[in-house]
Amino acid sequence: MTTEESILKAARKVFQRKGLEGARMQEIADEAGINKALLHYYFRSKENLFEKIFSEAFEKMLPAVSGYLSEATNLRQFVVFFIEKYFELISEMPYAPQFILQEINRNPNLIANLTGKFGLPVELVKELIKREADAGLIVPIRPEHLMINIISMIIFPFAAKPIIMTVLFKNKQQAYDEFLNQRQAVIADFVLAAITIKKCDQ
Repeated sequence: MTTEESILKAARKVFQRKGLEGARMQEIADEAGINKALLHYYFRSKENLFEKIFSEAFEKMLPAVSGYLSEATNLRQFVVFFIEKYFELISEMPYAPQFILQEINRNPNLIANLTGKFGLPVELVKELIKREADAGLIVPIRPEHLMINIISMIIFPFAAKPIIMTVLFKNKQQAYDEFLNQRQAVIADFVLAAITIKKCDQ
């Protein structure tokens, strides 16, 4: 394992434990078994480190996610796939939403470039929506709204974890974890119920 690989492995562990805000370069250096000066030689800041980790995670998951979503043959299947894969991505890096929120104003181009790698399959969703709306199965909705609504519901519990933990779960990690485990099904049911046209009994 190269020095850079050791640093990235150590940084993932520290980010996982402390989040982006709580992580310190000295702690990452200690975890990697190197001195802080050498760490700064490879990565000048924890933001640079995180950008590298973030990019690698996106590039690793993107082919699988794109292939999985392209197999959807109806909107219900797409919604379930989309939620499942985004949850996998965010669960891999639960500190990512906080990083994104922190960097949006400081470095918007960075965030645009990074998130742009995980392209949203707008054309596929547009086709599925048109087909099912024409058949009277769902209410017409712009694909951008549908996907942003879903992504927002996925990301918020991670981005607002400190508030949710304190206010809703009295700082009990197990209760928060159980809540997250239920989110995929809850979001899918909520979204599908919102767009599905209910057929009245004759």
